[in-house]
Order: sequence, then C-alpha cells, then structure tokens
Amino acid sequence: MADKKNYYDILGVSKTATQDEIKSAYRKLAKQYHPDFHPGDAAAAEKFKEINEAHETLSDEGKRKQYDYELEHPGMSGNPFGGSGFSGFGGGFGGIEDIINTMFGGGFGGARQSATPRGDDIQQTVTLSFLDAIKGCTKTIRYMRNEPCAACSGTGAKGGTAFQKCPRCGGNGKVKYQQDTIFGRTIQVGVCPDCNGTGKKITEKCPDCKGKGFIRNETVVTVNIPAGVDTVNQIRRRGFGQAAGNGGENGDLYINFRIEPHKMLRRDGSDLYVTVPISYKTAVLGGKIQVPGIDDTLELAIPAGTASGTRFTMRGKGVRTVNNGTGNLYVTVEIDIPARLTREQTKKLQDYEDEIPLKSCDNMQRYANNLSAVYGKKVDKQ
Repeated sequence: MADKKNYYDILGVSKTATQDEIKSAYRKLAKQYHPDFHPGDAAAAEKFKEINEAHETLSDEGKRKQYDYELEHPGMSGNPFGGSGFSGFGGGFGGIEDIINTMFGGGFGGARQSATPRGDDIQQTVTLSFLDAIKGCTKTIRYMRNEPCAACSGTGAKGGTAFQKCPRCGGNGKVKYQQDTIFGRTIQVGVCPDCNGTGKKITEKCPDCKGKGFIRNETVVTVNIPAGVDTVNQIRRRGFGQAAGNGGENGDLYINFRIEPHKMLRRDGSDLYVTVPISYKTAVLGGKIQVPGIDDTLELAIPAGTASGTRFTMRGKGVRTVNNGTGNLYVTVEIDIPARLTREQTKKLQDYEDEIPLKSCDNMQRYANNLSAVYGKKVDKQ
C-alpha cells in the first residue's frame, strides 16, 4: 500500500496525536484551503477534499485503528496477489509477461474489465444563516452538471445495449505493447486506443446523448444539514458529481458552507461569545441582565462590584454538535459610560466622588500606592 495517502502527513500531525490536536490541525487547514478563499483553484479544492478525508478517518477511533493497521501492514490490504505472495501462480513465474497476463485476466483476452474513467467532483457552497447552521436545516441545491443519460443508462449506446466487446483488447480495456531495446525486451500495458479503456465498442450511438453517455442538465438535490455545522465542515453526496460517460462512475458532490454573521453573537467552534453593556449601578450594586441565546434571551446574575471587562461562563448554552457535545456561552460585560450629563447630574456625581474615600476603591488605592513607591509622589483620586 505504498500509494496509500498518509492522513497524518496531510494534517501535519504525528501518529500519536490526540483528538484535540487532530481537531485543531484540521480546523486550521480547512480554513486555509476553504474554496471560498480560493475560487476556481482546483488544487486548493483538491487539498480541501484531502483534509476532510483525513479528518473523517482520524477523528473516528474505529476508522483510525483500521487505518493505522492498514498503514502498518500494507500486505494485508490492497494486495493484488490476494495476500498470498507469489504462491498462487502454480510454482513460479515464467517472466514479466506471466505476471501481466495473470493480473489482467490471462492473455489480455479474459473477461476481467478494467476500471472506466470516473467523473469529476463538483464543489458547491451553500449560504446559511447563523441560526440555521447551529440548529440544522434542509436546503435545496440547484446546479448544472453532466447527468447520466437515462435513455442509455450512461453507456452511450442506443437502448443501453447497442455495443459489442472490443475486438482489439477482448473487452479488457488494456493492451500490451512490447519493444526491443539494447537492454532487452520491455513490455508495457496501456489503455486500449480503440475503446478508450471501456472494453466495448458502440455499434449504434444513443440518439439522446449522441454516444457521450451523459446530458447537460440541471440537478436538484435536497440536503439535510445537521445541527452545528461550521465553515470548516463539508458534506459529500456520492454520485452527484459529473457523469463520466461510457458507464463510468459519477463523481461526487461536495457541499461547503458560508455562514452569515449574527447581530450579537460570535461563534468559535462549539462556543458562543457576546459582549453586553451594563449600567454603572448594576456593576456596583449587582443585578440581573438579559443575555442573547440561541432560541431566546437568558438571564444572568451580575454580582455587586463587577469590573468592566469581566467574563462570565454560561455552561451548556453554546452550540450543540454531533461529535463534541455542547459548548458554552461566554458573556463579557462592559460598563456603559454616559456620553452627556446635565449640570445637576454632574454635580451629583462630583458630590458622590468626594464622599467616597480613596481607601474604599481597591484598584485606585493600589495604583496610588505604586505611584508613590516608584516616583515618590502622593496621588489623590483621578
């Protein structure tokens, strides 16, 4: 399994990485290569798909164990000789031709079909409101693609049956080329030029698709979007990409998400953040305030003597996701300073300030003491 993708290398983590490390690496790379930031960039789209494949496997412990086993035991998975070494060929090889003939059904005229080309994948971006992304929803997606021709079942042949086995490759889709060089005879295997690797030749083309096996058409897909999706997530719908034609496998549809911002809440993973203004009175005396939540406002008790910038944690009031449970809502309070005061209000505030001794204001007293110690200056209220 020398060509197996190394998902650890793709995410840039070690084989002993924790789930938190895998998640962190995935989120960073997914944001970096998200299709929204690289419109029309096929390489970035392919990288984004690889990142999601790697995360899908490594974030699931069962899949990860199976993947690790296959990575460490390449001979136990994907071995073209069935895992039995060279013993299945009746006592050894007569040369490279024996190996090739055996792998391709015997003499290149056997019944084994070669894999037909696969259709291209399609990337689509769906815009979700902030709450739709958190709660989940159903979306209908419309896009143009090459759909398999219904009249010929994607074969390109009239009625789906007007074709015959390719006489050149015997239906195998592969042909053998040999060449004599100064180093000896070399044998190579390539795609049959007569049937383009399909193993069959159309005797009468389908009138609907003109032998292509697909028709350009609008596809409508209804997608159930789970609760808690974010911009780093992606949904795959198998077979809803471009049709390959000639009976080949369709590509897949990859659905990415663009999420509209909320007027008040900010999201980071499964956690929510909000800044709420409070009055000077509430900060000093304490009280209850209303905080925006997912479905409704929430009540939060503010203790007396709360400083501006204090952050409170409302556990379990964040985003509920499939894999990571429910996050928290973090509320930061800021004291709202009035911009204008009347003369009477200004006098009352001044009288209040004069009545409060410096020693009752802990932060100001500490600040004054530090200034005195460093600069030798006595500081009053400021």
